[in-house]
Amino acid sequence: MSTINFKASALSTETLQQAAPSVFARAAAPGLSPRYTFVPTSEIVEGLREANWAPVQVEEQRPRKVERLGFQKHLLRFRQVEQMQTLDEWNVELVLLNSHDAGCAYQLHAGIYRRICSNGLVVSEAGFEALRFRHSGLDPVEVVRASLRVIEFMPQVSRRIQDFRTRSMSWGEQLAFARAALAVRFEEDAPVDPGSLLEARRAEDSSSDLWTILNRVQEHLIRGGASDGRRDRNGRLRTVRALRGIDSKVTLNKALWGLAEQVIQGSEPTPTVSLSV
Repeated sequence: MSTINFKASALSTETLQQAAPSVFARAAAPGLSPRYTFVPTSEIVEGLREANWAPVQVEEQRPRKVERLGFQKHLLRFRQVEQMQTLDEWNVELVLLNSHDAGCAYQLHAGIYRRICSNGLVVSEAGFEALRFRHSGLDPVEVVRASLRVIEFMPQVSRRIQDFRTRSMSWGEQLAFARAALAVRFEEDAPVDPGSLLEARRAEDSSSDLWTILNRVQEHLIRGGASDGRRDRNGRLRTVRALRGIDSKVTLNKALWGLAEQVIQGSEPTPTVSLSV
């Protein structure tokens, strides 16, 4: 994979509008409580830009009800402007979630963008306390000010990743990690065996340290495509499907980071959440 993909480009307002119109909603969804304080995500985006955070990725959720169209949940990833053109192995990013239909509060998470696989991890609650802001009496200045906590958190993330990188894993430990990860995604009746998640997609991911295993498993579960050769009753090859939902991807990412934290602490990786529940 070309490393040029890791050099982030700031998304323009026009690009954001095309990819996620809900970011630019002009009012809250109809029928919400008068106590709901409407603050458009676009206002937060501008505030973060002024604080030298540039939006580099955006997506919005497909609403189940047509009346929620334009107000649905959306996710943006921001990177500090001074890190836009770096070729470090990974960068800490700011992950912002919001909706204008009372579907969720404003949320700020610490994220990690890794150059090799270009998949965005999200740090677990144990590693970094996600910041949530109720829409009732929301002050956009507080959201922007809180983003500075992610900058303060960077050295801690760096130290933890180094812990992951220096923790070598036996084959049995790798299988235990992959088995726990499958339980997060599927709980029961997983379409593949754990070993399928451990196959490296590229030479750079052939190491057996915890950091590499975490990213290898995460890529298989997010992007899908992994198979162990088994077929279903209709003769179709059983594979892991790509994960699409915003909530599902954030939950899975945080859960996988949590499993890695358990390994570092000397515990058997045990899932605490399941996407199928």
